[in-house]
Amino acid sequence: MSTLRQRDDAPPPAVARPAAAAARPDAPGVPLPRTPRRGSLRVGVVLALVAAWVLAAVVLHLVQGTADVGLRDLLALVTGDAVDQAAAVVVESRVPRLLAAVLVGTALGASGTAMQAVARNPLASPDTTAVNAGAYLALTLASAFGTTLAPLAGVGVAFVGGIAAAALVIGLSSGRSVSVVRLVLAGSVVTMGLASITSVVMLLLPWEVQGMFAWGAGSLSQNGSATVVRVLPVVAAGVVALLLLARRLDVLQLGDDAARSLGMRVGATRVVVVVVAVLLAASAVSVTGPIGFVGLCAPLLVRLAARRVRQLTRHRVLILASAATGVALVLTADVLLRAVFGSVAGVTVPTGVVTSALGAVFLIVLARRLRSGDTGEALAGMRAGTALGRRAPLLVLTLAGAALLAALVAAVLLGDRALLLGDVDLWLRGAASVRLEIILDSRVPRVLAALLAGACLALAGALVQAVTRNPLADPGVLGVSSAAGLGAVVTIVAVPAAGFAMLFGGALLGAAVAAVVLLGGTRGGDQVRTVLVGVGIGAFSSALTTLLLVRSDPWNQNKAMTWLAGSTYGATWVQQLPMVVVLVLAAAVLVRTSRDLDVLQLDDLTPRVLGVAVPRARLVHVALAIVLTAAATASIGVVAFVGLVAPHAARLLIGKRHALLLPLTVLLGATLVVVADLVGRATIAPAQLPAGLVTSLIGTPYFLWLLWRIRTDR
Repeated sequence: MSTLRQRDDAPPPAVARPAAAAARPDAPGVPLPRTPRRGSLRVGVVLALVAAWVLAAVVLHLVQGTADVGLRDLLALVTGDAVDQAAAVVVESRVPRLLAAVLVGTALGASGTAMQAVARNPLASPDTTAVNAGAYLALTLASAFGTTLAPLAGVGVAFVGGIAAAALVIGLSSGRSVSVVRLVLAGSVVTMGLASITSVVMLLLPWEVQGMFAWGAGSLSQNGSATVVRVLPVVAAGVVALLLLARRLDVLQLGDDAARSLGMRVGATRVVVVVVAVLLAASAVSVTGPIGFVGLCAPLLVRLAARRVRQLTRHRVLILASAATGVALVLTADVLLRAVFGSVAGVTVPTGVVTSALGAVFLIVLARRLRSGDTGEALAGMRAGTALGRRAPLLVLTLAGAALLAALVAAVLLGDRALLLGDVDLWLRGAASVRLEIILDSRVPRVLAALLAGACLALAGALVQAVTRNPLADPGVLGVSSAAGLGAVVTIVAVPAAGFAMLFGGALLGAAVAAVVLLGGTRGGDQVRTVLVGVGIGAFSSALTTLLLVRSDPWNQNKAMTWLAGSTYGATWVQQLPMVVVLVLAAAVLVRTSRDLDVLQLDDLTPRVLGVAVPRARLVHVALAIVLTAAATASIGVVAFVGLVAPHAARLLIGKRHALLLPLTVLLGATLVVVADLVGRATIAPAQLPAGLVTSLIGTPYFLWLLWRIRTDR
């Protein structure tokens, strides 16, 4: 440490630099020797361009609105000659929103830079490490319990949630052979789990958390400037702290061994930087809600410029430039939002949906370039088959069928009112009372919808896992379900009177587009990278879905959340017909192709040696998975993790022969969703939880355990 203090401005010795850094002196974050004035001039030019971007965004942001306040009025306001009415409009309504954008952009830009430096990971950010989701959940819980928080108290609550989420993600992804993308993948799945818990709270306590749906997408709307002014010193202190730590961040890019050889306490430095970064992100969330992916995009844009201006890799410059870029991104997103939707409607639409959509595109592009080292061998090498499953597979299938039958009976009998088998018999014979008819006419279609949707999603997951040889694959995790949901929502918004056939068509189109992006951009068998691209697709689809729902139906958010969470509420017999047809079609195809799947899951060479047309086989089975996912999503909404949990459980029980694996997968998937729907309907009756939220609460820890197992087994 004394070396760092005595020679704070001196570059680290060249001999300590790793070979990769020496080969790429322009690599982002790698400290550089002293540079000539020409380099400083280039830095100045870049910073001037960023400042000009910020200034232009500020001016455009201030002149937008319902009142006629133009550039001339702004100049008059600056010089003190403004008309009172114009000044009042700007100060009372537009300046607080502007200040919120500046605070949030600064905090998230600096926070993302710090996280990327500590993790040496260009994908690290408050979003991809679950910090924003943890902070938002903590604030939602505080609001649900009726706690009125002062601005600084809100920062404290958000910080507790954010630091807890970050600790969970770091703990899950720590250990030997840490991958570049595995920490981000764990953070993304933890985010999904925390978002599910947040949705549960919102659905159970809608009045206590009223208005937090739109705010949860990141809204710049402010009731005056008091909150921003009180949180501003916290953000300023956080940025100053990062600037003081900038030299250490430079040295940290050389690697842990080199940093320790220079006297740095690597562990302590990481802890301090993470705490400051989480504090900055929590401050932003407490003011505007989680504005997505600014902490990812802002540093990345600056790092792109650093390829030509190497001095930008110095963290003292990088932090400032990223903070300013973050401000520019937030302001630009807000300007574009109000320009597209108008001054009045644009204010009600969360700014975070625009930044989330743009950030998801960044995530997809970056994930396609990165490699995690997992190249298609994990599925073939995973343990499969119990002793009972190998000796008596038919017995295992029989037991699974009995479990499904028991779940169906329980689901029909239990709910907000418990029934008897005799009541069901009377209903079947048409002799039940009016009350029983009402109950069973609504309950039985729901149970059947859960059964069919679970079967569809489980079978889709098994097919995708076999074709991609990816044990982490699932229509929900890969973003296919979210894209199908987006397609259905677009259909509803574009054609309000659309029937179920059009809704199914929209879901099918959305799922197909997602599959093309996913499989077309992730060739090479890198499993974790494929899932990360899917997470980006899901984030993009969710952002656009939120935008459409808030824009088209702002007074019906509870219903929208219920459908997006995967609810069987209101299921009808007609809606279930596509699932029946698709399952029958899939069964007819898979009876003939199950042996192809057995060899497709091994490697690329074996199927070709055995005469399997690999491209055709993949196309057929991926197409089946898309149609299965679209049918289930159009019927009950977005449900995640069923296609992950059910195939793995079946594989562990009965082995990898698809002639046995697929039927067991269907039975287990149907049982999982039926039980999830039953739990959601019966445990807190008369209130209800969507089945998709229950499956997410089950699937998130299972996914993280599976990710951990794959990592430690390699």
